[in-house]
Amino acid sequence: MAHFYKIFIFIFLITQGITMSATLKEIQHNGTNIPVIFEKNNNLPIFNLQLVFQNSGYINDKEKIGITNLTAKVLNEGTKKNGAISFAKDLENNAISIHTSTGFETFVIEISSLKSEYKLALQYLNQLLKDPNLTKETLNKIKLLQISKLKQKENDFDYIASKHLKKIQYKNTALEFPSSGNIKHIENIKLKDIKKHLDTILNLDNLIIVAGGDLKFSEIETDLEKTLQQLKNNGKTVFNKIKSSKEAKEETILKETEQSYIYFSSPFNIDYDSKESYKAKVASFILGGSGFGSRLMEEIRVKHGLAYSAYGNIVNNKSHSHFTGYLQTKLDNTTKAKKMVSKIVNKFVKSGITEEELESAKKFLTGSEPLRTETFSQRLNRAFHLYYRGLAFDYPKQELDKINKLSVEELNNFIKKHKELNQLSFSIVTQSVTK
Repeated sequence: MAHFYKIFIFIFLITQGITMSATLKEIQHNGTNIPVIFEKNNNLPIFNLQLVFQNSGYINDKEKIGITNLTAKVLNEGTKKNGAISFAKDLENNAISIHTSTGFETFVIEISSLKSEYKLALQYLNQLLKDPNLTKETLNKIKLLQISKLKQKENDFDYIASKHLKKIQYKNTALEFPSSGNIKHIENIKLKDIKKHLDTILNLDNLIIVAGGDLKFSEIETDLEKTLQQLKNNGKTVFNKIKSSKEAKEETILKETEQSYIYFSSPFNIDYDSKESYKAKVASFILGGSGFGSRLMEEIRVKHGLAYSAYGNIVNNKSHSHFTGYLQTKLDNTTKAKKMVSKIVNKFVKSGITEEELESAKKFLTGSEPLRTETFSQRLNRAFHLYYRGLAFDYPKQELDKINKLSVEELNNFIKKHKELNQLSFSIVTQSVTK
């Protein structure tokens, strides 16, 4: 029962927030200067470490769609020596968590433990990096499970509508396919492909370390030496921003469904490090990101009763930016709801927002800010994303100051410049062509 008690204490402590600040450090290894985002927290006897490999997500799947996702899953299968079950039990008995995941731009290995077990946690991490469970049996099991999930998603109409929207919006780019890949490509991925891909991903030159807890930076710096020895210098990689299609298209997928699933998207021409990003944040909130009170929800649900919910938001990443949203509606309301979305967006671009909407957005964004840094994990993740985007750790405060000083005229001028919002593409899953 001892390990269950440890896990309970760990979960309790990790959810308790103490305001601290992250700092940017650096570790030198093999001639490479590795940035380290570090936060010391004496109030919680915990340890958290993330090895973030930038430019290493499924943006690099290329002709082997889904390979990065499979590679991450292999690292969640323990070591070749111990196997998945034994390795997982050892971690559980010591209240240690090691989990690998992938995003579009990044590949992340995260380790969490109590402070008392942190050196043991690093030992397990080193074992995993040195001897991952790269066997045909493991890969075949993962492929079978992944193919099974993809087949199940054939009846997930939200997934289908979203997937086809990406094909419309980002055809012939890395964003055309989801991270989960597709059955055809997954079936053809071999063990040698995973090994080669893993060697490419675990690139010291792409590494950003996020670490913190009840430890000194000097301790982490020393104890990470063996971990860093497992990684190779493959040269830093970069990617070019992927542009959304400027051509508005529509695709209708017919399924046995009792309602229509409408997904929509349009280009939004802004860079991740734009000085006007805060304006995009407010505009996104008012147009569709705030739930009740947003333009999309008020018009589509409250005034016209066309859907239970309707959402939309502006995505602004390093690799891509666009406006996207979705709703579900009755089959007979499909065409009407789709036209309503276009009408709302068009009016938003043409006429902008009101003083009342702006004040409401300011109050919510200011009031909800503390909720984004309640936990230690949240603060570390925020610090990483700020660094990744080239922003100072105090940028959220600067951003709120800018938002609170923002005038209706300034925001409306910004919105009116982005006429590309009107170039809406639609992906609709419905039962039949409706009136």
